[in-house]
Amino acid sequence: MHTVILDGFTINPGDLSWKPLEELVSLKVYDRTPESLIVERAREAQIVLTTKAPLSAWTIQQLPLLRHICVLATGYNIVDTAAAVARGIVVTNIPNYGTASVAQAAFALLLELCHKIKLHSDAARSGEWSANPDWSFVKAPMMELAGKTMGILGLGRIGQQVARIADALQMRVIAASNFRAGAPPYPGFRWVDVDELFSESDVVSLHCPLTPATKGIVNAERLRRMKPTALLINTSRGPLVQEQDLADALNQGLISGAGLDVLSEEPPPADNPLLHAKNCVVTPHVAWATQEARARLLEIAVANVAAFLDGKPQNVILNSAIGATQKRLGL
Repeated sequence: MHTVILDGFTINPGDLSWKPLEELVSLKVYDRTPESLIVERAREAQIVLTTKAPLSAWTIQQLPLLRHICVLATGYNIVDTAAAVARGIVVTNIPNYGTASVAQAAFALLLELCHKIKLHSDAARSGEWSANPDWSFVKAPMMELAGKTMGILGLGRIGQQVARIADALQMRVIAASNFRAGAPPYPGFRWVDVDELFSESDVVSLHCPLTPATKGIVNAERLRRMKPTALLINTSRGPLVQEQDLADALNQGLISGAGLDVLSEEPPPADNPLLHAKNCVVTPHVAWATQEARARLLEIAVANVAAFLDGKPQNVILNSAIGATQKRLGL
């Protein structure tokens, strides 16, 4: 079955192997595919694998042979899933491949903000410590996390892993989530609403999907609710944050700092206000990208394709809108 990977480079820049997939299908891999070339490259494909190359309703309509879209990520907002279901196309994603890596990266960003590791390392390497009369040379205030409140927006797999780490660091955990499957066993844990989360937390960490309801959920009003000493961490999706509002809050000292692995446009334009905001650490969407996580992702993708070929698809994306469409179509 003819299969196309539209943007394989970020998944496998050369340190993994496509061979397990090549043993299942006739495979063509593109490192990157601009939106203008998606239809041309995928026209003959029955299976398309994509990470960020978007498959809109119009694009799906131009691909008459397409039967399976495998999103090489957990989030699938780059696919018009309702349009796919209307065509009887199976859409799958890759759950739970990067839980440990993303949670680890959230704390890497947080600990950088707490201890200013880069600032102090640069000072030592540049000779500032050597020229200083004191054995302990502190460039900026630092913060201890023990006893602080970690507020988690979205307590799915990654949010739960962040909660475990926060608890291990002796933080109190609170969470706001649409899905509440019982209270986690952490001392002082409470479910709260979104506004309470922002007002009570010393650290707010975002782990919810991007939906119409969550887009821009971090805005000027909620940032004004935060403590001036509070920190914001986003390893989820960039558009959860109104970026100018966050830049203004940082520059005006309304909050203490932010650690961001995602932005609303990636790669960002050079004038994105968060690239120049005070005490804002930005990394280029790498929280998920450890070799271990990418290897798991590829393994699950191969299993998704194999299951589809076997007539028993797994990790199929379903939501209420899609479910209604399926019912209407008798799928």
